[in-house]
Amino acid sequence: MASSNSDPVIQRHRAQIAEIDGEILSALNRRIKLVKHLKDYKEAQGFPFFDAAQEDVVIANLCQANGGPLSNEGIHEIFGVILERLKSEAAGLGEDKSE
Repeated sequence: MASSNSDPVIQRHRAQIAEIDGEILSALNRRIKLVKHLKDYKEAQGFPFFDAAQEDVVIANLCQANGGPLSNEGIHEIFGVILERLKSEAAGLGEDKSE
């Protein structure tokens, strides 16, 4: 039996998946930077950083725009994790991590 690593169809799909993974990573990094800018601005204006209602709006908008095949439940799960992690990452930007 031949190895799936040498199958050209599998390799083509894997290459496309890897390209999408890179796009997702790039988008997440851009989002972190924007969240950091928003956090800094909100703090300078005296607004709290966390806004649960806005996060609900973000998820609701994504569900409304969803054409599938990702389920709305999947959107809630995935973006719940993304939003939480990126807030944490943005909060840590600019801190000295060498300690």
